[in-house]
Amino acid sequence: MTTRIIGTGSYVPEQIVTNNDLAQIVETSDQWVRSRTGIGERRIATVEGTSQMAARAARRALEQAKVEPEAIDLILLGTSTPDYCFPSGACEIQGMIGAVNAVCYDISAACSGFVFALNTAHAFISSGIYKTALVIGSDVISKLIDWTDRSTCVLFGDGAGAVVVTADVKGIMGIHMRSDGKKGQVLTCGARTNGNFLLGKKPELGYMSMEGQEVFKFAVKRVPECIGQLLEETKVSAEAVRYFIIHQANYRIIESIAKRFKVDLEKFPVNMEFYGNTSSGSVPLLLDEMNRAGRLSRGDKVVLSGFGAGLTWGATLLEW
Repeated sequence: MTTRIIGTGSYVPEQIVTNNDLAQIVETSDQWVRSRTGIGERRIATVEGTSQMAARAARRALEQAKVEPEAIDLILLGTSTPDYCFPSGACEIQGMIGAVNAVCYDISAACSGFVFALNTAHAFISSGIYKTALVIGSDVISKLIDWTDRSTCVLFGDGAGAVVVTADVKGIMGIHMRSDGKKGQVLTCGARTNGNFLLGKKPELGYMSMEGQEVFKFAVKRVPECIGQLLEETKVSAEAVRYFIIHQANYRIIESIAKRFKVDLEKFPVNMEFYGNTSSGSVPLLLDEMNRAGRLSRGDKVVLSGFGAGLTWGATLLEW
């Protein structure tokens, strides 16, 4: 048995922030941002938290899958922006949707979070430990951004996506995941700084910082390598893949990956123009859009791939 996606869902906040809006607070322009990233606007949460967005996406996935919350054995939330240190976001979601029989925990792998969570669910399901799982990627990156830092504030948005997966004879064909902690400092966000009564200071939260060129070089090298290894292991050619659904970080990264595999860019769908980089939410958000638009057919071979802080990167090959 393997793991099959039987339902998808997504959620984004209502508030739209355009490149022109950001030009009012930092030195940038719509043309500058679009030409370098492909991003035109993003959604920013004003009332929703990470778990609220995740729960809304989860309900839509459950509804499409025609699965009751009580039937879920496992909830995995990929996030790097939980609402609390504890309880976990996954446990919060469990309470919100009534999945009373589920085991729940979060996976922190930044923008790779959803892919890592999906592959983890697959390990549980293929081993027979669980049968049906809810896998979610949700992040409110806007709360980690220094809005005076042009190098990061133009890139990110908030959003969530979810899938319901279950044991089946067809579905996930192979997985691949990697990490490189030695290079983790090129993309960081500090947690609470050391502070207590002995030191005479309160703990403070940090902002995201990124060495953009280093992250770009990492992505255009490691992601094609990872996908290539996965295709080689599963004996599937790049030409046989219907879609490559890649983390929506930068259009130039996706162009580079497509050129590496010498396949049509149309096989690499994008929605970053409207949402920016939604971190762990980006892959399932795009997957849900495509599914609901009828662009996915049974039997299609699809590659999902995420990459981000850690450094982390991974991919999943599945038959829809």
